[in-house]
Amino acid sequence: MHSRVEAARVARLATAGADGRPHIVPICYALDGDTLYFAVDAKPKRTTNLKRLRNIGANPAVSILVDHYEDDWARLWWIRLDGRARIVTDDAERERALALLAQRYPQYRTAKPGGPVVAVAIDGMNGWSAS
Repeated sequence: MHSRVEAARVARLATAGADGRPHIVPICYALDGDTLYFAVDAKPKRTTNLKRLRNIGANPAVSILVDHYEDDWARLWWIRLDGRARIVTDDAERERALALLAQRYPQYRTAKPGGPVVAVAIDGMNGWSAS
């Protein structure tokens, strides 16, 4: 499962706020052992006061779904990572996370994310594969 998560290019982050309402957004990410990092980047957003960050502040429990779909259903799979998210405040950890993200995504080499970096301590991984 770990190698599939590392090879995938996009995931979906699920958070829930204090009201318990789910919120799901796609993320680009990098793994560092049992920690997954993502950053708020320069792609256009309606606001900088992002619901995903407010939700993490209110309820750090998150799930991240990585999946693969194609018309040959014998090749379908999904993996869900469960963990606790936090906004990275340590400058050295932030720079390490941004370097890992830049290794995976060339766009981050030319447009370094300026927003918050989030670390998710993965405490569970479940999945399914058709093959």
